[in-house]
Order: sequence, then structure tokens, then C-alpha cells
Amino acid sequence: MKKLIIPIILMAGVSCSTQKEVETKIYQDFSEALNNIQDMKEWMKEDKVQGIIDSDYADYYIEYLNNSEDLLITHWNNELNTNK
Repeated sequence: MKKLIIPIILMAGVSCSTQKEVETKIYQDFSEALNNIQDMKEWMKEDKVQGIIDSDYADYYIEYLNNSEDLLITHWNNELNTNK
């Protein structure tokens, strides 16, 4: 009986730490995705000012980057509220 209980307890401990690691990785991925979008928006704005890209295209790309950023933030906030 003791031989059966010990592996079960060890597996439960491992699965708890693994869940925390997964949550940390998801947070890091969301953070990195948001940072990437924000960087791309800045590049687009700078390219627009310097005339590297047509202003209509730049505005179009910036609008879609804003929408993507909003979607990620909304999804993240929903996850936080769901997991409370």
C-alpha cells in the first residue's frame, strides 16, 4: 500500500509545479507577443514619417496591429478573471 501511495504523491507534486511552469510560460508568451506588436507599431509610425511606406498602408497596418493588441489584452484579461 505504501509503495502505491508514494508515487501518487510524487506525481501530484510534479503536476502542480508543471501547471505553474505552464502558466508562467503562457504569461511570458503573451507579454512577448504584446511587445512585438508594440514594436511593430513604432516601426510603422517611423517608416510613415520617413516616407519609407505610403501613409495609407501604414495607417492600415497600424489599425490591424492595434486590433491584434486589443484582442490579446482582452483575452488575457478574460483569462485572469476566469482563473480567480
